[in-house]
Amino acid sequence: MNNRYRTDVLSGDWRRQGRPVSREVEAETGLVVEDVETGWVGAVVRVEKAGGMQVVHLEDRRGKVKAFRLGPGFLIDGAPVVLTRPTAAARAALAKEKAVTGRTASGSIAVPQARAQVASASRIFVEGKHDAELVEKVWGHDLRVEGVVVEMLDGVDDLTAVIDDFSPRPGRRMGVLVDHLVPGTKESRIVEAARGHRLARHAKILGHPYVDVWQSVRPERLGLAAWPVIPRGTSWKHGICAHLGWPHETQADIAQAWQRILGTVRTYADLEPSLLASVEELIDFVTEPGQSED
Repeated sequence: MNNRYRTDVLSGDWRRQGRPVSREVEAETGLVVEDVETGWVGAVVRVEKAGGMQVVHLEDRRGKVKAFRLGPGFLIDGAPVVLTRPTAAARAALAKEKAVTGRTASGSIAVPQARAQVASASRIFVEGKHDAELVEKVWGHDLRVEGVVVEMLDGVDDLTAVIDDFSPRPGRRMGVLVDHLVPGTKESRIVEAARGHRLARHAKILGHPYVDVWQSVRPERLGLAAWPVIPRGTSWKHGICAHLGWPHETQADIAQAWQRILGTVRTYADLEPSLLASVEELIDFVTEPGQSED
């Protein structure tokens, strides 16, 4: 009797043919996933035992938290995954691997067990606290290895006076990061005047085009296609919080909103290229070898 089939049509797992295979992923804090059944997208807040089962709590971009049963039924970048409880052993192994071959959030090779260097004379200045926190999160390791301190300015209106006060020179270079540095703005006029300072050859002033450093975080990290346009006359930060449905009545609300935005930043890839280029150039400028004091 002739066999019409070259293989056994019932062999193998026929139910899964053509379906993507789920991979196991530990539900580490900050991991962004989508629940297949409800479409809920959120970052992992915590994993705990509740009602006799393991559940994962996901926070969406509006700050709402919802619990889901840990296990299958989730997507990461459209690919199916099975969420598992983070293990201490796995975290320790990951930390050990990063210490040996890992990269920093800025993308540079991590220096294992590096101690912060004694602060160099050169400095990088940024406009405010949020700028400083973002630079620390992404470039903190690199700056500590180089011994570079980041200092905050209260705006750049008196930038020429700041240059006078710091008095940059060889071996004491000055880098400045300016918000909203685009042609025709007040900031562009201030920077143009500061670049004419007698000590400007020992200073580098760069910027990014965004109204606020918040906007240098890629909008996709918050589930947005683009940052919304805030009408003139409305505080930009308050307008952003209102658009996202976040509290924004007090300064504490604004501070909390920034921490939520900052919490979505994992590496340099979560930031816009214009900010990356300026910060990297400033770091290179103030750490350039071969400088000597007059």
